[in-house]
Amino acid sequence: MKSHAKSRLRAAAAAAVTVALGCTALAAVPTTASAAGEPIAVQYRTGASGASADQSEPWLKVRNTGSASVQLSDVKIRYYFKGDAVGEVYRFACSWAVKGCGNITGTFGTLAHPTATADRYLEIGFTSGAGSLAPGADSGDMQLRFYRSNWQPLVQSDDYSFGAGSTSYADWTKVTAQLGGATVWGTAPEGNDPTDPTDPTDPGDPGEDGPTLFDDFNYSSHSDPQIAAHGWSVRSNAGGPGVPGATWAPENVTFATQSGNSIMNLETSTAGSGESTKQTEILTQSMKFRNGTYAARVKFNDAPKSGPDGDHLVQTFFTINDLKAPMADDYAEYDFEYLPNGGWGESGNILYTTSWETYRPDPWEAVNQHTESRQSYAGWHDLVVTIDNSAITYYIDGQLFGTHGAAYLPERGMSINFNQWLIDLAGQTSTSPRAYDQQVDYVLHVKDKVLTPSQVNAKVAAYRTAGTTFQDTVPAG
Repeated sequence: MKSHAKSRLRAAAAAAVTVALGCTALAAVPTTASAAGEPIAVQYRTGASGASADQSEPWLKVRNTGSASVQLSDVKIRYYFKGDAVGEVYRFACSWAVKGCGNITGTFGTLAHPTATADRYLEIGFTSGAGSLAPGADSGDMQLRFYRSNWQPLVQSDDYSFGAGSTSYADWTKVTAQLGGATVWGTAPEGNDPTDPTDPTDPGDPGEDGPTLFDDFNYSSHSDPQIAAHGWSVRSNAGGPGVPGATWAPENVTFATQSGNSIMNLETSTAGSGESTKQTEILTQSMKFRNGTYAARVKFNDAPKSGPDGDHLVQTFFTINDLKAPMADDYAEYDFEYLPNGGWGESGNILYTTSWETYRPDPWEAVNQHTESRQSYAGWHDLVVTIDNSAITYYIDGQLFGTHGAAYLPERGMSINFNQWLIDLAGQTSTSPRAYDQQVDYVLHVKDKVLTPSQVNAKVAAYRTAGTTFQDTVPAG
């Protein structure tokens, strides 16, 4: 149970080891597919031909031009484009596909060697449910699109892979295709071949089948008996973190359906006093999670849904175990923490990922490592952290965010948690009531397996295509 004073996190910033914000690192060599003999070809047309549009629509087909069957799950396609603003977040969507949108994944990456027409790419992948292509067959229509998370117009005319005149399908070498990890089609922007061995989006076969926890949070209310049956606890007991005198209100953990998905909402509210402050938390009852992949889709909010803004709020997704003694070396904690209004000495938006080795509460001493980004993260985000025997790696929306060293690896199991709480009442001193929401779409853990963000998306899509809302095959202990 998370009862220690979480305010230690940023109070220890000076003592913590800091890692700068990371981005996907790709070393590369230019590659051009041969004019003949390639086993697959990619056809392209645009569904949005204007130089400026509210979204880009690269519609694609994969053709088997070889003499042997091709498994689509072995195929990766990259569409290259120029970002519209520094730090811009993009979203992928599939409008319609012959193979089924649930069998198509889309993730974004950043090029190590930006050019005048490309500094990013959209990578399209396929689940095993997409099947195979016989010689001469094609995938059929894939009507894909991507857009800026704030829905501002995007400029396509400076995008490497965009073809304004491509309004009907034709072979297009300004997208690349990999088959089994080898580039077999297209020409990447100079210096950015996707098959370079240092490309972190091409890690080989990670063996993504393993004991798994998946929960779509398809519950009726905080008192739904299936919540406990599925291993969760909605917190009601007193204690930290947060404002002294605050309570943890299970009734403020609610569930609803949005765009066909079940969504969990954590509401935190206050009227400017500890007694009026109600915080929310949900956590697994078992501390059985250790190495592997952890992922969640979380919606952070910068502003309250009602009342005045400005409170020092923390919105989270994290894993943790209990501190058995001051500076105990088997303590572990791995956090995504978003502060929309600052706090811990910060004056504005900031997102932290923090890996903990241990700490002592009194006198204060901490051993941790963190990565930070000072910008707004309002909206939905795909959060992934992987833990293997050498490092802890954090991703946000498919982008590498930070890597923390082996000194911070866990020695024993942890729980999985989401909570939303107030650091203090200094950010907004009004006594007017206000309430903030944090939402969660799903959570996924795969034991002892390192998945890429693309593979996480594919696994979640497969669960949803199959109608699976919960699975837990992770062994106890």
